[in-house]
Amino acid sequence: MLRNNYYEGKIEAGCDEAGRGCLAGSVYAAAVILPPDYHNELLNDSKQLTEKRRYALREVIERDAVAWAVGIVTPEEIDKVNILNASILAMHRALDQLKVRPEAIIVDGNRFKPYNDLPHTTIVKGDGKYLSIAAASILAKTYRDDYMDKLAEEYPQYDWHGNKGYPTRKHRDAIRQFGPTPYHRRTFNLLGDTQLSFDF
Repeated sequence: MLRNNYYEGKIEAGCDEAGRGCLAGSVYAAAVILPPDYHNELLNDSKQLTEKRRYALREVIERDAVAWAVGIVTPEEIDKVNILNASILAMHRALDQLKVRPEAIIVDGNRFKPYNDLPHTTIVKGDGKYLSIAAASILAKTYRDDYMDKLAEEYPQYDWHGNKGYPTRKHRDAIRQFGPTPYHRRTFNLLGDTQLSFDF
């Protein structure tokens, strides 16, 4: 059973990101504030859910949440600031858009940078422990999947419908054959070998 609040008596936003380990595409993050006594037994870490269940829960989360938002950092920005900073920046951008101001923040993982002097706590595997982080993981994942599916129509040879930009063999074989797209992260090891980057 996932827990509700980490900070008792505070308006708390849960944050998570999606797409950190991808070779292509933006990194997405979500911030979600749920009602204080919220319960939903179906909510869990997005990686533990089927695609159909994730999209069904997205509608429930958007309906039930006190506030929610999604933040995006582009591949160009990722290459400039690195993926860790980009993931945190995406969370900050999501927090910026919340219609209700949080009083505290809980974040999946072990790294975060202070946001507006609000108290924050990082929680390893937080998406399997706290409802608001689980909700954020579902929003970040589904909105990023929608985005990668759109890019897949533009560049079908990379199998982004299937891999969503993650480093599968089919994805890397396509990079070898066709080269990288404008959506590939140039600072990543695109081929998975000693050749770290292409000569652009």
